[in-house]
Amino acid sequence: MSKVLYTGKTHTTGGREGAARSSDGRLDVQLSSPGSSAPGTNPEQLFAAGWSACFIGAMGLAAGQLKVKLPADTAVDAEVDLLNDDSGYFLAARLNVSLPGLPSDTAQAIVDAAHNTCPYSKLSRGNIDVQIQLI
Repeated sequence: MSKVLYTGKTHTTGGREGAARSSDGRLDVQLSSPGSSAPGTNPEQLFAAGWSACFIGAMGLAAGQLKVKLPADTAVDAEVDLLNDDSGYFLAARLNVSLPGLPSDTAQAIVDAAHNTCPYSKLSRGNIDVQIQLI
C-alpha cells in the first residue's frame, strides 16, 4: 500500500505566458516561453531544477547505503530539451553529475542507484531520451 508523503499543489494561469503559484505561496513565478524576452521561467527549467534536486537526494540515499559521504560540492547540471518533429513536441534530457573526490567506480554506483530510485528518473524512464554522464 502506498503512503502519500507530500502533495505539491500549484495553480497555473496563462500557460507558457502566465504564472504559477503553489498553494502554500512558497513558489510564485512568472512563466514565459523558451527563448522569449519576457520575464519569467519556463516549464523545462522548472523540470530541470526539480529533477536535479531530487536526483541529488537519491544520490544521498545511495551513498548512505554504500556507507560513503557525498562530497559537499556535489552537483547536477540538468538540461531539458523541448523538441519538435513530425510527431509533435517532446522532451529529452541530460544529467551531468559531479561527485568530485570519489573514486569513479563508487561515483558510478551512486549515479546508477540514484537513477533507479529517483522519482523523476522513474517518471522519465521509457518516455523520453535521457543521458546521464558522470563528469
